[in-house]
Amino acid sequence: MEKRWEYNKEAEPEVVSSLADSLKISPTLAGILCQRGICTFEEAKAFFRPALTDLHDPFLMKDMDRAVDRLNEALHQSEKILVYGDYDVDGTTSVALMYSFLRQYTHQIEFYIPDRYKEGYGVSTQGIEYAAENGFKLIISLDCGIKSADKVAYATELGIDFIICDHHLPDDDVPQAVAVLDPKRVDCLYPYKELSGCGVGFKLIQAFCIQNDIDLEAAYQLLDLLVVSIAADIVPITGENRVLAYYGLRLINGPQPMRPGLEALKELAGITGDMDITSIVFGFAPRINAAGRMGDAKRSVSMLLAQTKEQAFQMADIINETNKERRSKDSNITKEALQMIEEDDFLRNASSTVLYKENWHKGVIGIVASRCIEKYYRPTIILTHSNGKASGSARSVHGFNVHSAIESCADLLEQYGGHMYAAGLTLPVENIPAFRERFEQFVVNTITDDQRVPQIEIDGKITLNQITRNFYNIVKQMEPFGPGNMSPVFVSECVYDAGSVRVVGDSHLKLRLTQDGNNYIDAIGFGLSDFYKPISKGIPFDVCYTVEENVYRGIITLQLRIKDIRLN
Repeated sequence: MEKRWEYNKEAEPEVVSSLADSLKISPTLAGILCQRGICTFEEAKAFFRPALTDLHDPFLMKDMDRAVDRLNEALHQSEKILVYGDYDVDGTTSVALMYSFLRQYTHQIEFYIPDRYKEGYGVSTQGIEYAAENGFKLIISLDCGIKSADKVAYATELGIDFIICDHHLPDDDVPQAVAVLDPKRVDCLYPYKELSGCGVGFKLIQAFCIQNDIDLEAAYQLLDLLVVSIAADIVPITGENRVLAYYGLRLINGPQPMRPGLEALKELAGITGDMDITSIVFGFAPRINAAGRMGDAKRSVSMLLAQTKEQAFQMADIINETNKERRSKDSNITKEALQMIEEDDFLRNASSTVLYKENWHKGVIGIVASRCIEKYYRPTIILTHSNGKASGSARSVHGFNVHSAIESCADLLEQYGGHMYAAGLTLPVENIPAFRERFEQFVVNTITDDQRVPQIEIDGKITLNQITRNFYNIVKQMEPFGPGNMSPVFVSECVYDAGSVRVVGDSHLKLRLTQDGNNYIDAIGFGLSDFYKPISKGIPFDVCYTVEENVYRGIITLQLRIKDIRLN
């Protein structure tokens, strides 16, 4: 698939020069920092040396004082507290974080994760009735609740209070809970809006510690769970999230023993070095998610809460097997979905994809939507039959707001919610044809030509001889990388292979690149084997890539991870 190379706007030369001089780094690296809004020595210092003291005062969040007061009341009166969370990574880490903290102060506490298939997303009637039947007086909902005004009202009728910790966009009808913590509330002045659901839960714990003169180290010891949430929920790693992720990774990779549940996941994922955001996304997140997608998400929470390695590995083994089952279903359903598109003229040429098949597994349809976008780059919704309705997951392309597109069809839906790039929805099966037509028309009318082509954001052009160990060490200090602070992407022009190009695996290129015949650097291009023939003939080409370390037989070298190639 052809990709568009989009160069980030260059900063003012005098600003770049001043920053390069003050930091004693190359103008290229100073330019990248300026592109990311880091233009002064003080801003660079805060960026390269994140500090927990940079975290915002949690009481700046709307309703935080009410939340802490109600939590204190529940603890002082020994009320039963139910920690309630969604079944994905953000939800399960949120529950593990809140439960592990509060169980130090009360034994009157349980956690609850709704069944994905019987109860659906968010706060459920069944969950509230469970709380009422078992004498719970307070529910703390995490990563859900902001769209549950009717459920909160029902809980109130049953004598149950709610503290909501959410990060999704609220409706106009904000639930009438004791406290609604959500930085995206229009009436919330909290300075950072991009916390994960687990991040909002952390802010409640931080506020509780401050109010009760508890050493904040008790909260900071939970940052290993929070960084898993930040990575898996793909929130921007900027501002406060960057500080939280930085210290969460330090906790995971530090000298102290790792949380048993995370240690088990790391071993099962075959990760041997230090963890970073990418290894969490691909190593931890699918396994934690698999429990909710295929079975019981409570297993993930139990694994994260395990206090011994034996307990953790017992749960992790089950979760790992569940993940293998998930991968099998994901692969099979993706093949079916792509075949449906390829065999239908309208679907093949449409501006969007909306597919429905009643026997597709609900737990993997979001993954299937993403897989379809890899082949047909356009907003995609995959639907399946669930509890008498069509239930689906939506995924989007760069710059296109799929939540807004779904919202334009709200009269055809029973329920929907989510973000710009990912959303969920439920509708009557008989409404699918009308929804498909309306959704397609909205996409046709609003999507731009640029949004129809995959984009690679380029940070700058460099020559291969600029890539030194010192250069890489400074790039590495820009970690943790993720949305809002991606690993820098460079372009080098008119390079060629030094005679070693070969195909490895099924479709990957292994090369040794040079521009001048003197400086050489190894490179790997995943899925780029189509370029083997022209490159092997010595044709020069332009290449865009990130720089990384490669460890082979204990020897560490720099290599390029190629993202795309353009033949000259």
